[in-house]
Amino acid sequence: MTQPIRVAVCDDQVLIRTGLVTIIDAQADMEVVGECGDGEAVLKLAEQQRPDVVVMDIRMPVLDGIEATRRLAGAGVRHPAKVLVITTFNLDEYVYEALRAGASGFLLKDAPPAQLLLGIRTVATGAALLDPEVTRQLVGRYAARIRPAEDAPRDLPLTPRELEVLRLIADGLSNKEIAAALLLSQETVKTFVSRILTKLNLRDRVQAVVYAYRQGLVT
Repeated sequence: MTQPIRVAVCDDQVLIRTGLVTIIDAQADMEVVGECGDGEAVLKLAEQQRPDVVVMDIRMPVLDGIEATRRLAGAGVRHPAKVLVITTFNLDEYVYEALRAGASGFLLKDAPPAQLLLGIRTVATGAALLDPEVTRQLVGRYAARIRPAEDAPRDLPLTPRELEVLRLIADGLSNKEIAAALLLSQETVKTFVSRILTKLNLRDRVQAVVYAYRQGLVT
């Protein structure tokens, strides 16, 4: 029997947190291993329980969700958690900063329960919960803030074709669109994407977009 997805819920609003816990715990393939109301508490909870997915609010007391996400899933974290951000804000600066901090995706708090559950399952597999159109909007609004890093390596461990695929990912194209643009099969593109993420030690497409801008591959 497959082990259930172990979920931690962090939201400072008790009613919302209780609702999330109730919805998640009712699923046969999910188990809530803890809940809390601030970012400091979720760090301790994650250390104790090692959840597969942390459902994280952004605006919280003591330690906000962005900093908590950075400490759970940011660069340099030895055993990064998968963080699904829930917010009342759509594509605002909070969401952008949360994604840069290491979140695997985000949902709005008014999303239907089915979308929340799909989001948890998606993030648990290691995939990013951002469809291509959302990626386009995100990059379009905030790309100017992602400056090329001064210490960006000149020689990346990617083949010319992999670099081409990475640039198209950064443009917000889906695997299907990349396949059409490069005259490849979707399965081949999927293999390229997986290889790129592995070589660059990136968790998902969101990190790949930020990486491409930080390396100056796209502007």
